[in-house]
Amino acid sequence: MPRLLALLIPALLSIHLAAAAQPREEYILVSGGPSLEEWEKYKDEPHDRWWGNFIRAARVRIQQLQKEKGPQVLITWLVHKPSYARRASRQDKTDLLANIISVRDKYNIRLVWFDTGDELVAYLNNGMPRDSVKIANFEYYGHSNRTCWMFDYSNEIDSGSKSWLHESELKSIRRGIFVRKPFIKSWGCHTAESMSKVWKKATGTRMIGAIGKTDYAYGHLRGWIPALSKGARWGG
Repeated sequence: MPRLLALLIPALLSIHLAAAAQPREEYILVSGGPSLEEWEKYKDEPHDRWWGNFIRAARVRIQQLQKEKGPQVLITWLVHKPSYARRASRQDKTDLLANIISVRDKYNIRLVWFDTGDELVAYLNNGMPRDSVKIANFEYYGHSNRTCWMFDYSNEIDSGSKSWLHESELKSIRRGIFVRKPFIKSWGCHTAESMSKVWKKATGTRMIGAIGKTDYAYGHLRGWIPALSKGARWGG
């Protein structure tokens, strides 16, 4: 028995050290902000009648990831704080930030508020020690066009944005921060028409996106998962 233990202990120690050396994986979700009725009410197709389109979709994804990967999966949720603070004070008249925080507490995940595209990129690059915590999953829920994620579209100004991440800025994302084959998807409109290609060139990873529009309306009829609009398809 002592001889057997002498043989087993080095092997077990080697397995333990190898496991400890494996990078931990982080699953990142991003929620952009909703528009305001004051800018949207006269449009033929107003955006974001409900404030929580991009929050509920992320919440459902959190549930999916915890079911698939286990309750200890490392999930970080980045939310564009100024948009929800503005929507709360100027339209819904309720504490939307507290509602978002309650999701964090219910699912025991990390919530990181951000204001700008630079802050989002900074989190991707340095929010965790990227030599030991790699990004396995990155998903964006929010407004976008073919070249840009617009975090506060029609929230502060009509039909425009003061907070964004443009495809020309993707080169600031460090290579090597992702696992070998990460799952990356933009649930905004038009991403695969240009931005997905630039993302691949900048990061070396594939980003699935829509060719055409995505639709968050009537989310309760499809489990709050965003849909493709008529004629649209996934690409990237």
